[in-house]
Amino acid sequence: MERLNSRTVYTNAWMTVREDRIRHADGSIGVYGVVEKPDSALVLPRWAEGFWLVEQFRYPVGRRAWEFPQGSWGHGVGGGAAALARQELAEETGLRAKALTHLGYLYEAYGFSTQGFDVYLATGLTEGEPDRETTEQDMVHRPFTDTQIRAMVLAGDIVDAPSLAALTLYALSR
Repeated sequence: MERLNSRTVYTNAWMTVREDRIRHADGSIGVYGVVEKPDSALVLPRWAEGFWLVEQFRYPVGRRAWEFPQGSWGHGVGGGAAALARQELAEETGLRAKALTHLGYLYEAYGFSTQGFDVYLATGLTEGEPDRETTEQDMVHRPFTDTQIRAMVLAGDIVDAPSLAALTLYALSR
């Protein structure tokens, strides 16, 4: 596949949407819409019987759901993936981790987005106060047992694809 040209359709502080005109292997012409977003980090905060999760309202789908702490650096801020994982964990839950273990790197939705994310297991947790962004003010966090999490996945209470993929990485790493 060959990109013939590209144009920015929309941009804001969090993403750029571009449209690429491409040539397929058979010579036919097509179009791809691509969402460019910075990479993020997702954290699995492990306690003795399960994980801590956060719940918040997700505007695009119009509902609240549970997920693992995750996010990317703010506009004009940067650093390594492990530092980002620690930042997101503290910001969203107030938890601090004694140890972080990198479980893998995945793509969020590689059919239309450039964004990938590093998955970390956080252990040796100590509790503190969250320092949430304005968009996270309605967020709540709490610990769940492994049995509760399994039931939540089956009930559709955890529907965030990156969180489910991270759980799979965790299960495979054990």
